Amino acid sequence: MQSSKAPAPMEVEIAPREQKSEGTLPAKPKFEPLKAHEMSDGRVQFRKVSVPSHRYSPLKKAWMEIYTPVYEQMKIDIRMNLKARKVELKTRSDTPDVSNLQKCADFVHAFMLGFDVIDAIALLRLDELYVESFEIKDVKTLRGEHLSRAIGRLSGKGGKTKFAIENATKTRIVIADTKIHILGSFQNIKVARDSLCSLILGSPAGKVYSKLRQVTARLAERF
Repeated sequence: MQSSKAPAPMEVEIAPREQKSEGTLPAKPKFEPLKAHEMSDGRVQFRKVSVPSHRYSPLKKAWMEIYTPVYEQMKIDIRMNLKARKVELKTRSDTPDVSNLQKCADFVHAFMLGFDVIDAIALLRLDELYVESFEIKDVKTLRGEHLSRAIGRLSGKGGKTKFAIENATKTRIVIADTKIHILGSFQNIKVARDSLCSLILGSPAGKVYSKLRQVTARLAERF
């Protein structure tokens, strides 16, 4: 005879949740900053800068002025490869920052373009500086006497026009035949380039000076 009693329901025990105290987070892990050779998996990084034939003698004279800040302050190895006629740079185990290698390469390259060491060394000290290059033919196609006159307008008598643009815009300008190199910050390079382009297109120096004064006055007010 079957019993009329219903089966007892299954008992389920629920474990009490652990109450987490509010505002407590696990401690942040502390990692030491990676060194230059660790960031590149221990591989040595290289840069090579070609030496043009007309900059070979100036490089010999100014070698120690270039070598000292690169080797001692930026902790980058530097040597001159006489066979390949290239300046070779590489990182060391004690190089504090990988970006030092590129800064040194830019510094040496600026010297090869014709900048003085005392001007080019600013590339090692400041991050916002760079070199921009362009040719006269990029602005206007000129040939023969017209090209010669354009180069003369850029320099001025005794380099007066070039110096005036440099001082007004806080840049450094190298005019190497038909190539023009400008060293400075982005905003200052733009102002200097606009002035040089106006001279190439035929504007008289007086008109460029007056426009330059207006632009530099606006820049001075901004900062």
